[in-house]
Amino acid sequence: MSNEIRDKVPADSAGVREIGFAVPDLYNASRVVFDNLIEGRGDKLALIGPAGTRTYAELCADACRWGNGFASLGLKRGDRVLLFLDDTPAYPAAFFGAVRAGFVPLLINTLTPPDLLQFYLADSGAAIAVADAEFCARFNAEACKDTELRTLIIVNGDVGDHAARNAIAAADWLSQFPSELAEAPTHRNEMAFWMYSSGSTGRPKGIVHLQHDMAYSEAAFARNVLKLTPHDICFSVPKIFFAYGFGNSITFPFSSGAATLLLPGQPKPAAIFAAIEQYKPTVFFGLPTLYTSLTKADGADKTDFSSLRMALSAAEVLSAEVFNGWKSLTGLEIVEGLGSTEVLHIYLSNSPERKKLGAAGLRVPGYEVALRDKDGRDVGDNEEGILWVRGDSNTPLYWNRPDKSAETIREGGWIYTGDRFVRDSDGFHFFRGRADDLIKISGQWVYPLEVELCLADHPDIRECAVFAAELPDRRMTLKAVVVMNNRATDQGEATRRLQDYVKGKLLPYKYPREVIFIDELPKTGTGKIDRQALLRM
Repeated sequence: MSNEIRDKVPADSAGVREIGFAVPDLYNASRVVFDNLIEGRGDKLALIGPAGTRTYAELCADACRWGNGFASLGLKRGDRVLLFLDDTPAYPAAFFGAVRAGFVPLLINTLTPPDLLQFYLADSGAAIAVADAEFCARFNAEACKDTELRTLIIVNGDVGDHAARNAIAAADWLSQFPSELAEAPTHRNEMAFWMYSSGSTGRPKGIVHLQHDMAYSEAAFARNVLKLTPHDICFSVPKIFFAYGFGNSITFPFSSGAATLLLPGQPKPAAIFAAIEQYKPTVFFGLPTLYTSLTKADGADKTDFSSLRMALSAAEVLSAEVFNGWKSLTGLEIVEGLGSTEVLHIYLSNSPERKKLGAAGLRVPGYEVALRDKDGRDVGDNEEGILWVRGDSNTPLYWNRPDKSAETIREGGWIYTGDRFVRDSDGFHFFRGRADDLIKISGQWVYPLEVELCLADHPDIRECAVFAAELPDRRMTLKAVVVMNNRATDQGEATRRLQDYVKGKLLPYKYPREVIFIDELPKTGTGKIDRQALLRM
């Protein structure tokens, strides 16, 4: 499969030439962190936070132990290792250990329920998984059924009592392995790691990234927008398992010898404020939803934000209300951008020097972007088109999904994003929606039909419709219009029950934020649900 992947990677691109990017054919992505030892930064802090600190020397030693440990379990080069981890020092150590040894880590959302976890294990063929102790119960009989999982390595806690096979505690197990490991002789276009799509339009897709992709996203985005130095401390509230959080917490700080602040657990405002005051980060990464909650949270006006020099946002449209609220609170203007898991990080971005409120931004150097109509023809300024993007960090394929690969990854390495944009005469891009019905909720794609089908299975619902709606601050949300079997149901209690039902059946962020109860759904002349009428409600 590695040769097939290499064959799908364009030999060169305008983006590569533009930023002067070059890595040798023999290249292993663990150099992102291990090169800090060559640069003499071994004693410098790489990781800080409530879960512990690590210098670069300590982190690299931990990674080597992980790589040697994985190899002792009989893995072969290219074999997958599923990571089900919160943001603690174990995450980058296990990740870089796997990559350095020539294995392929999978970064999995820790909100994933057992049935979806089973899909990830079966789809990837992962024989080894690493999980925080608090997530062990997720690896139950349902999750492990018909998979090749043979060993679960548990970090940040004891093995405990759960159904997973051959569970071992990482702390004692790792201590037996050497703290040195030569990097596997991987090709720059060989698989390095995977992330999975949210699965909003069906089965999740395994998004394959290559050994050189991390270095490319750093050379393109971080050097041009973040401009990090070894004195910076990055704090990403979005978790490492997100492509956005992965770049913010792992790729960018380690590529520049900076430190990263890792905050495990739920990112509640009080915990975020406490971390900012205690650890003094300089660059802060969030989402519009997060900035909204922070600016309105208790204690915000008592927090010392003076260490921050930059705040960034991505994934959703940033409203003037959120932008001004954060600026009033901290004195910082939020720098907005747009990226995707397929591209690994941000490819459209504002910058501190050039920005327009409400815009996703300008083309990031190293990426080519085009707006095209449905027939693939380029459109001009101030005309709406679908965004296409090409850069050397683009995924070459979805794992074992040739149909979906063909839909999204087009000839010449272009990715068809499905996002509708308008570009103004200054080159700034403004989001206008999706070419399909996908919307972003809390920074993640949601397909309203999936939620509608889930609610339709609830025994208390006679019929329902779910659709996207724009909030006054321009963020998108999900509304559900339902007809209950029992019209006398208490609506407040029913709303909570239906929302909890969706959270339990799907991933938690997919629940409808608003539920409207009516006696009958409006219908068209052919008897179909009149969705245009619902949008006017």
